[in-house]
Parts: sequence; C-alpha cells; structure tokens
Amino acid sequence: MREHELRRQVVGEMHLRRWPSVPVPGVILQWVTEVEANERDEELAVLDRHSNLTGDDAHPRHREGTLPKGVRFAWERHSEGSSLTLFIACTECDAFRAPREQADLQGPLAWVDSLPGKIIRATAIHLVESEAEAEAIVPTLAFSPSETVSCRLQGTARMWSDFKLWPDGFGRLLVSAGETDRRDFTRLLQRLQELGNYRNKALLGLPEAQAVWPRLDAAEERLATLSQRVTNAQETDDALLQELSNLSLELMAVAASINYRMSATAAYARLVEDRLEQLQITPINGFASLEDFTERRFLPAMRTCSAVVERERQLALRASQLSSLLRARIDTRIENQNAELLRSMEQSSSRQLRLQQLVEGFSVVAITYYLLSLVAYGLKGAGHAWPGIDPELAVAILVLPTMLTIWLVLRLVKRRVLGG
Repeated sequence: MREHELRRQVVGEMHLRRWPSVPVPGVILQWVTEVEANERDEELAVLDRHSNLTGDDAHPRHREGTLPKGVRFAWERHSEGSSLTLFIACTECDAFRAPREQADLQGPLAWVDSLPGKIIRATAIHLVESEAEAEAIVPTLAFSPSETVSCRLQGTARMWSDFKLWPDGFGRLLVSAGETDRRDFTRLLQRLQELGNYRNKALLGLPEAQAVWPRLDAAEERLATLSQRVTNAQETDDALLQELSNLSLELMAVAASINYRMSATAAYARLVEDRLEQLQITPINGFASLEDFTERRFLPAMRTCSAVVERERQLALRASQLSSLLRARIDTRIENQNAELLRSMEQSSSRQLRLQQLVEGFSVVAITYYLLSLVAYGLKGAGHAWPGIDPELAVAILVLPTMLTIWLVLRLVKRRVLGG
C-alpha cells in the first residue's frame, strides 16, 4: 500500500493510549512534568532502556514496560511535557504513605528521578476494594476536615482527598472501586487523573495573568490620559501619535507574552469540564464534591485569565480607535492645508496669467516696432532708387496691419502649443 506518510500517526491519535489494568488493592504514583524540547532525546533514551514496546506496537508518544520488583510503568508525551505512571500491586500499601522509604521502590524511583523535566503535579493514589476499607483508612490520612473532597464516581466508585501537598511533594487520593468493572475502573482512574493534571496545567496561566494585570492598569491609565490630550488643541499631533504608537507596542508586547499560555489555559479548562462530565459525579452529604471544589477554586481562576485576555484585547482596540481618530484629524488638517495651498497656487497662477497677457500685449507692440524699423530702413534705402517713395508715410500705413498680423500669428502659435 502506498501510504501517506502521516497515516499511521493520525490513526494512532484516534486510539486512546489506556493504562494497563490497575491493581486493586494497590498504589498508583504519577508525575506530570514539563520537558524542554532539547530534553526530549534524553527522555526517550532513558525510557527506551526499560520499554517493552517494539515494531508496530511502538509509538513515539507512548512507552510502557516493567521495572525491577515487578513495578509496571506507562509514559505518554503531551503537547506540554510528559506524564509517567507507576502501578504497584500491594496489600499493606505502605508505598502510598512513604514511597521513598520502601526498599522495593528505591530502584524505580531512582530511575524516575533520572528523567528530565520539572514536575507540575505528583500524585499518590491508594486503591482499595470497598468503601468500608477506605473509610477505615481516611482517619489515618490527616486530611483537612474542612477541605476534604469526597464523592461517588460513575455510581459505585468513591474518592477522598483534600488536594494538598504532603511534605514529600505528593498529593494523596484514596479511591474505592466498589462494584465498578475493573476495566471501567481503570478508565475512571485515568479520567480522574486527567482532570487533576489538566487543572494544574490550566492554572499555570493564573500567575501570568496576575503578573500582567498591573501593566494593563498602567496602559489603561495612559490611554485615558491620551484620550483627554487628543481633545486639547494645543497638543502637537506628532507627539500624541508617537505616544499612542508606544502604547500600542506595549499592548502588543503584553499580548505576545501571554497569548500562548492563555490559549493553553482556555484549552485545558475545556478539557477539565469534559472530564468532570465524564466522571458522572454524585455528591455525598457532608463533603464537598469535585464539582464544588472546581467551582470554588478553579473557575474563578479561569475567569481571571479570560478577563485578562479580554481586557488586553479591549485596550488594544481602544488604542487602535484613538489612533485612527488622531490620524483622521491629522489627515483633515493636511487636506485643509492642501486646499489653502491650492487656493494660493490658483491665485498665483491667475496673477501670472494676467501678467503674461500684459507682457504678450507689450510683445506685440515691441515686435511691431522693431519690424517696422527694419521696413523703414529698407524704404529709406529704396528712396534713392525710386525718389517717389515716402518712407514715413509707408511706415505709418503699415503700423496697424503689421500689429494685427503679429497679434494673429502669436495667437495661432499659442493655440497650437497649448492645444487650445
């Protein structure tokens, strides 16, 4: 088959890379990292030393394998960074409380630490069979009572967490499977983790939005001042236009600095909404649900980011409109100046025309005078041969016809030259 070079890549995108079946009881450790482009080759080199995917099963954005002590892992590359998940089957599950103190995890965790990237989210999930087992464990986890989130997921599964970081840097979740089918339970856990991962990635935009807000305050104040100065007739247009251009450049710099992160934040926020809907959350009396937690903390942050984007857009639009008004005023002044200049040129041309006509009349007289002078000399010379000729009378008779002839010749030449 003559395949398109991207066929297998796009087909691979349509097949969700699912986790392997999760162990219950067991522990899941997951890290979500931000990896720079120049660290990708190093990351893949570390992963491939432990990957069991070969041939057509290999995927450039997915690896899975088995580490020492039977710990399974799954890695996936994302648009921003990567995620790495360890699946640990256990009965006592001490790996949930203190994973770095477990001898069996020293090797796998050392391997995880060798991977490049900065951690955005690290989560330890304790999986148990029944809700009763989970309720016996909850009091030992020191979750903040006022901030504990608990709800049922897809009817029978249930989760507990306060979404705070423990001293070792992990957040903790406790999840009971209940009567959920194990394959559905695996998908549920993956969606639950994606909810938190996308939430953290979306929240990366909040510090940037908060940092840029004072710059927008200053820009809005400058814009208001410029709007007032534009109405002042004593302000020079060049100075106002220069300041407006500087303000527009400042707003463009703000937009360039936040555009990528704000766009990513909006996309992640939509994914969070999708995952919340897919989890089919059922609230439990006495506890905040995932929806409550999201509405109380996450949605206001997303609205702040949206407000920053909209405010920047509005300020840029207002600056553009003010600049257009100022340019229109400048253009009007230039047109008025041009009109005055044209009127002045018209008056000058009219004066020049009258002067030219006057000079033209003098030219007829002058040419007639010089021509008749030549004729007079000729007639005087001819008087010696023909004594009957009176030169003065002849010149007097020729004055008017000569003047008229010269005037007609000049008009004819003028019409031909000017095309009139």
